[in-house]
Amino acid sequence: MAGYKKVLVLLDLSQDSEQVAIAGREMAAYSNASMVALHVVEFVPIEPMGESLMPTAQIEEELIGRAQQKLSTLIARLALPRATSRVEAGNTKAEILRVANEENADLIVLGSRERHGLAILVNFTEDTVLHAAHCDVLAVRLK
Repeated sequence: MAGYKKVLVLLDLSQDSEQVAIAGREMAAYSNASMVALHVVEFVPIEPMGESLMPTAQIEEELIGRAQQKLSTLIARLALPRATSRVEAGNTKAEILRVANEENADLIVLGSRERHGLAILVNFTEDTVLHAAHCDVLAVRLK
């Protein structure tokens, strides 16, 4: 197996993100690859009365700023070598695939939760990425 050159690590900034980031760090270290930590802000404005109290662009910018700060803190805390961070806004599945192509990632690392009942029938992000990505995908089973 040839080593990976660029590992894209998808982080939702939940408590499980640390486990996914560590797995990505280990894969990048094993292959001496660079690492890109990605978080996608999927902001859906809800306007119950048809009027917004704040401009949606301002809310989205604030969400992106907070996410970038959390992502930078996580990268620093875990001492991720050669890691860069990206925060994108839009449809999560589409943005992941776009960034993977743009970054020329040859491995995508993401978290995967166990599903039961009707949740098995729902198309989750990890399913879409697994089937649509141009590169290898590593799903980290979350505790």
